[in-house]
Amino acid sequence: MFRLLPIVMLSCVLGFAQPSAKTSAKKGSAPAGQKFPVASLTVEGNRVFTRDQVLAVSGLKTGQLASKPDFEAARDRLVACGAFENVSYRYTASPKGDGVAAVLEVNEVEQIYPFDFQDLHVSSLDLDAALRAKDPLYSREKMPATGFVIQRYTKWIQEFLTAKGVKEKVVGSVQPGEAGDYAIVFRPDTPLPTVATVTFEGNTVLTQDKLREAIAGAVGATYTEDTFRQTLNSVVRPLYEKLGYLHVAFPELKTKPEAAVKGVGVYVTVEEGDVYQLGKVTIDGPTPVPAETLIKAGEFKSGDTVDMARVNDGVEKVRRAVRREGYLDVHVAAERKLDHQKKLANVTLRVEPGVQYTMGKLNVSGLDLNAEAEIRRIWNLKQGKPFNPEYPDGFLRRVKEMFDNLGVTKAEFQLNSKDHTADVTLTFGAAPQGPGRGRGGRGRGGVERFMMATDGR
Repeated sequence: MFRLLPIVMLSCVLGFAQPSAKTSAKKGSAPAGQKFPVASLTVEGNRVFTRDQVLAVSGLKTGQLASKPDFEAARDRLVACGAFENVSYRYTASPKGDGVAAVLEVNEVEQIYPFDFQDLHVSSLDLDAALRAKDPLYSREKMPATGFVIQRYTKWIQEFLTAKGVKEKVVGSVQPGEAGDYAIVFRPDTPLPTVATVTFEGNTVLTQDKLREAIAGAVGATYTEDTFRQTLNSVVRPLYEKLGYLHVAFPELKTKPEAAVKGVGVYVTVEEGDVYQLGKVTIDGPTPVPAETLIKAGEFKSGDTVDMARVNDGVEKVRRAVRREGYLDVHVAAERKLDHQKKLANVTLRVEPGVQYTMGKLNVSGLDLNAEAEIRRIWNLKQGKPFNPEYPDGFLRRVKEMFDNLGVTKAEFQLNSKDHTADVTLTFGAAPQGPGRGRGGRGRGGVERFMMATDGR
């Protein structure tokens, strides 16, 4: 199944040997059983798995004495784990002459998918810990989708369930998810149950009715612990975080068959935790807009009970403030750190602004020459200035406030990726029919009042 590519550099024996070793071997070779200290270990070709994970499976460690059979055995262990298409090794004399510098070269299996545990009637957190103890390569997010790996994990999961008193047979297979992605799914060899009822236990801040109302969309859906936890985190957790309960947890999910209806009852244990206040909000790293300006724009209320919905709104306000300076592709990441002793949530923002766009051409459509000239005259976002994507729509709103006989208006902009400019097109539709000239008409007084109401930004 696998191609084995052992590459042994026998030149490693040149220049050093154990003091007690005696050999009659020719120069450039070594006796089969002769061992040398492993001065360094390097892993090449790994992308998904870390160096430490690969070395843990190989069994090799720096400082040990090793010979060719030891490297052969390490290679065989890596091949046998099912995560690698090819494994090879090589070793040469270390630069300091204190042993061998060894390299393990691996070629990982291409098909890497997350694990999904469905309706196994045990805690997925406990199962995670058991599997991690079995396999140094284990990760819920990324595992090889080979038949050997799936069979081995099916066996380990079956043993874990049996020890917990669960007698159902487990099967594992690669299955597509709702978003078109794939996962390695382990579940009982029976049809999945549906959620009939949901009961919360341990809640005091939010009522049973309030929580059931939030989770109502899960009733009638197929039950798996992972998908149900996702639902809890997406619809129930925000209710608590809005009230400052940032450490809320759902440590245990239990299911019981419901006699009255078809499906299972899901029992959710809730640990609400304590109320947290918003601590410091800081910006880490450089930003094109002064940090104090962005913090002010976010309207963060340090010292108040944390409302994560309001904090997220503040992050969006920060992003918009940077966009108004022409950085249209800006990304703002927020990281919160909980001080459990002081019950504070400190938030750090990181701004990745991207390139800055400037104002390009202004195109005006649907007006006669005189009216177009007036629009161009009072348009204050001049060519070459940082492009504010909110300005075109805001400009038209103010124009219509002064000239309500302009008809339908529309603002669009086209980005030019080569020179990072934005060309704006203002379109004016036919004016509505009927008497009256509107509040500003086309007189200079209305235009001047409009100019006083705009600042170009």
